[in-house]
Amino acid sequence: MFNDRERQLMPSQFALRVAVLSGFALVMFSIIFFRLWYLQVLSGDKYLKQAQNNQVREITVHAPRGEILDRQGNVLVDNRTSLALQILPTELPRKTYKRKQEFERLGHVTGMSPDEINKQIRKQTKDLPANPVTLKQDADYNLVRYLRENQDQYPGVSVERVYVRNYPAGTLAAQIYGYVREVTEDQLKEARYQGLLPGDQVGQSGVENTYDNVLRGTNGLTKVQVDAAGSPTGRTLSETPPQPGDNLVLSLDREVQQAGEAAIESFPTPGAFVAMNVHTGEILGLGSSPTFDPSIFAKPVIPTSTYTALTSPDNGAALSNRAIQGLYPTGSTFKPITSVAALESGVLTPTTTIVDGGSFSLGDGTQPLTNAGGAAYGALQLPQALQVSSDVFFYNVGADLYRADNTDQQDRWASELGIGQPTGIDLPGEVAGLLPTPAWRNELYKEAQSPDSPGGKEIVPGETDRPWTMGDNVNLAVGQGDLQADPLQMAVAYAAIANGGDVVRPHVGMEVQDPNGSAVQEMDPAPQRHLDINPEYSRAILEGLHGAAQEPTGTSYDVFGNFSVPMAGKTGTAERPPYGDQSWYVCVAPYPSAKIVVAATIEEGGFGVQAAAPVAHQILSAYYNEHPDEAKAAGGRPPKVTPITTSYSVVSSPN
Repeated sequence: MFNDRERQLMPSQFALRVAVLSGFALVMFSIIFFRLWYLQVLSGDKYLKQAQNNQVREITVHAPRGEILDRQGNVLVDNRTSLALQILPTELPRKTYKRKQEFERLGHVTGMSPDEINKQIRKQTKDLPANPVTLKQDADYNLVRYLRENQDQYPGVSVERVYVRNYPAGTLAAQIYGYVREVTEDQLKEARYQGLLPGDQVGQSGVENTYDNVLRGTNGLTKVQVDAAGSPTGRTLSETPPQPGDNLVLSLDREVQQAGEAAIESFPTPGAFVAMNVHTGEILGLGSSPTFDPSIFAKPVIPTSTYTALTSPDNGAALSNRAIQGLYPTGSTFKPITSVAALESGVLTPTTTIVDGGSFSLGDGTQPLTNAGGAAYGALQLPQALQVSSDVFFYNVGADLYRADNTDQQDRWASELGIGQPTGIDLPGEVAGLLPTPAWRNELYKEAQSPDSPGGKEIVPGETDRPWTMGDNVNLAVGQGDLQADPLQMAVAYAAIANGGDVVRPHVGMEVQDPNGSAVQEMDPAPQRHLDINPEYSRAILEGLHGAAQEPTGTSYDVFGNFSVPMAGKTGTAERPPYGDQSWYVCVAPYPSAKIVVAATIEEGGFGVQAAAPVAHQILSAYYNEHPDEAKAAGGRPPKVTPITTSYSVVSSPN
């Protein structure tokens, strides 16, 4: 139809367009071709595996934690199994209306409203977004069967068999073993929790925390085949069983622990106690009142009001362990520590005589200091001064240390004996307390002089408005002033005096056993240090403490005068404004070759002989009734256990 001339007249623009479109089509075809070649040839194996993985579900099988036992093998903490109704947020329907419909169906069969379910999901995934949400523990078997039969209607909902901590001994030793909760997001970043996943359980306090790597087992993994709806087909592809955690044996003596807790809980105010082997540092008993029920923390959710009540000072702050965190002036129980400093620095000898005329004057116009009850004891040497607890005697000793420029010796020996520093016990949360020193107070005073300078502090009358004076030395000599110590520190100090100078490292962990009961590790830490305390000085101090407990003029004779095992102990009554007097008692037994030390304190308990001494009596009685052979070896007999009473009469200074 067209001749050659007409063909030559075709527009050149049209030919260009055809060429461009043809090139574009060729490029697109090449891209598609190479993409298909990449997917099918180069990446074929990869996507085949992913497709196969879509048919497989991995189920974590949580390992049971190891048991916690006392030294006699009695179980304090073990596990029980529980059927937990859980929701995995990542597997819930993505569309809001479908999720709402599922929650309505789920709420109908569980008795929970959709709002309650949403609330629990928000609460439990706040820190761990991918964490399984536990709606109910110990789910009813009828509910479990129904959900499994209708799994396609409840995507993301499952019933898992989980291990929950169980406490056969109730609240006994709760402050020691602590509690377990899900690992937090911050903890997952720590090296010690490497390899854990959200939802795993770890120890959060007590020995559950300290020995978490021992108690925590290794989770298992089961791979099962699932259908297109994600429901298991019943075929297990592979199974790696969980490895249970090892068992932890504590050094606790059950009878001692029970006696101590019962004793401190008999008072309306908080208190604490420690019973320890003076040679090894093994803790035989340690408790704080009020205590708490650890089973609370086995529940998936803890109401805010419950946790607030456990931490509120108005309710006694039950989660605080006063045996290692309670900081108090110690009163006259500090006098043996002052004695060591004075004897070793040469300010005092066991036969130095100081006349107690009933009062002591600082010589600065202040009111003279007197003994409790206005007593005057006359000429005293160290053992007699400890026996009657003469404040005036030790006021003079404190002043002599200051005048002889031996304040540094007072600080040194108190610190070396463990006052004002952590003891290193294998329990988390221990605090150092405060051993007041001239350097400490003078630095506070210096800072307070320039409140506007960096680090400057407001001047507080009586605290930062003056440098260290003789009065501070005198106060410290009798355990008053700014001193803050806890029962464990005092127990360690007395143990060092009684055992020849070893500052032991207290510990509650005694042995690790595998699940079959075979020992795999023993805990026997060496002493922190050894102090060269002259044996003559130790004998003089213990002689005084023995007289204080078991001689008619002793401050705790009314409690321990008829105790069947020879022992030595010291009362303490510390002023603690704005609270009532702090009651203290620290003792060692048997005398003179001590094996056990007991330290007890009761807030606002009044005189040491009225509250803390009866607590120590109960503890020692329980120990020797359980170990009658030791009582006989010490020249005594198993003591009679008597209920605590505060009706003891005071025949001497009640310090």
